[in-house]
Amino acid sequence: MIQYQISPLSLNHHLFEVSLSFKATLGQNYTLSLPAWLPGSYMIRDFAKNIVEIHAVDNKNQPIALQKKDKQTWSITASTEQVTIRYHVFAFDLSVRTAYLDSQRGFFNGSSTFIQVLELSASPCELIISANPETHDKNWRVATGLTRAKETEKYQFGRYIADDYQHLIDCPVAIGEFDSTEFTVEGVVHHLVFTSKHYGDTKRLADDISKLCQHHVNLFGEIPFREYWFITHLQANGFGGLEHKNSTILQASRFDLPNPQQASTELADNYKTFLSLCSHEYFHAWNVCRIKPKEFTPYNLQEEVYTKQLWAYEGITSYYDDFSLYRAGLIGFDDYLGLLAKTATRVYRGKGELKQSVTESSFDAWTKFYQQGPDAVNNIVSYYTKGSLIALWLDLTIREKSAQQYSLDTLMRELWIHFGRTSIGTNEEDFINIANILCGEDISSQFKKLLDSNQRIELTSQLAKFGVQLQQQKFKKLNSIETTTSEQFTPYLGAHFKAQETGLKITQVLENSPAAKAGLAVNDLLVAIDGLKANESSLQALYDHSAENAELSCHYFRDDQLLTSTCKVIDSPLAGIAFKVIDDTLAKNWQQHG
Repeated sequence: MIQYQISPLSLNHHLFEVSLSFKATLGQNYTLSLPAWLPGSYMIRDFAKNIVEIHAVDNKNQPIALQKKDKQTWSITASTEQVTIRYHVFAFDLSVRTAYLDSQRGFFNGSSTFIQVLELSASPCELIISANPETHDKNWRVATGLTRAKETEKYQFGRYIADDYQHLIDCPVAIGEFDSTEFTVEGVVHHLVFTSKHYGDTKRLADDISKLCQHHVNLFGEIPFREYWFITHLQANGFGGLEHKNSTILQASRFDLPNPQQASTELADNYKTFLSLCSHEYFHAWNVCRIKPKEFTPYNLQEEVYTKQLWAYEGITSYYDDFSLYRAGLIGFDDYLGLLAKTATRVYRGKGELKQSVTESSFDAWTKFYQQGPDAVNNIVSYYTKGSLIALWLDLTIREKSAQQYSLDTLMRELWIHFGRTSIGTNEEDFINIANILCGEDISSQFKKLLDSNQRIELTSQLAKFGVQLQQQKFKKLNSIETTTSEQFTPYLGAHFKAQETGLKITQVLENSPAAKAGLAVNDLLVAIDGLKANESSLQALYDHSAENAELSCHYFRDDQLLTSTCKVIDSPLAGIAFKVIDDTLAKNWQQHG
């Protein structure tokens, strides 16, 4: 067994103290390494850059030479039968990926914190999470999906057990004075943990999330874990999530939680978004944590691992995250179609879908998706959003061709039975083969074309068979993807921006838009237009009062240089998407569980 220990060393300096000890064979060489990335986040993170003051000692506390081989790997030759490695980790990244420590809370992902002994990677691990009475108050607790030792009670500092190194790093840990509540689904306890101050109705939240969890459990037919942890970092602003086998780390605004002053029938948009995030990450407990591409079985966390299948693992999950809110009874079907319309609009409004396929997007996730440049909206497609539209197409296609006998639900259960339970990685052909069986005919050609082509996905005819009309609409406002059915002139800029004290910072410029033709670029600071100071309200008001084809002078800073150009006012293109039920009976065929 490899013994790890971690404790807060200095809150103000954001340092964890970590050690690992293992029994060694005298004279044998051992390789020590830290992962370069972590599952679910496909970008090289180089976690080893945060390690400071690393050294090795023998069982008499005498130094052992530690030789660094590359940016994340060390070599050691055992001089005794017990080797201990001690080091500090700088922890100041309050994301879902790495580690964080201050006077309010602490958090760590094992992949960014615990060095692996490669020759002993299959050995059981023991982790002692220690409190430091000199650096935090006595009210701090521990939240983690790691297995508790017999003497360690829930939420306590103490001893935790992992089957092996992969299990150890798959269970992130939060420490601090946090709020927590619990609910049960099919006899399995689920924990909700919030690591900072909030004003939310946690009882309502537990009721709502339990319905989503029950939906996913019903879909797959069983629960593959003994307990589950939703651990949420609450901040002034934030959004994100990362999946693990029996937990998830979420990031949200403290006001995204349900308002206790509102009626239980009301769901604010930001609360819907948080519920969808919870739904998404919980669905991942099956789809990607256990059903996964063959390239990830097992994970090689030392370098990039390429797969073309992320469209399925993130796209299908993205399809179910919002759809499950409707199926769980949390929103109405029209509300769901509104969420789906936003997803479709994000795909249709840019030109990226015409330049990159979802399989290419999956393969290039390491560079093009996770390190998006200013050209992203125009030159790449998201395997999340377009992948979810392909999942929609697949769901409706299976339902139609099987005369409602099967659906995408059935395909996911088949994947679970044959690949999730058995821990056998999938190929792309596995999705196609199962779909062919469920459809009762060969749809390989259509399916492959959707995956490999850089053409618009056509859903109009498919949706019409299920009583839903796809409508192309104008954009209602300048800095929004909200759409309108109005046939009246609706001004369009073709740029998105964030308000700053001194102007509007450009965040996106759509290809061939008025903003692009005016020379505006990402990171430009728009300070004046038509001689008026630029802010969100003044810009919208000015465009609302401008005639079609009017030309407005615009002044903007690029770096520290003031530039001037002219922006033409045009009518909004029909680049937004909306969905409308036109036949309730047919629509029910889509809504029912498969």
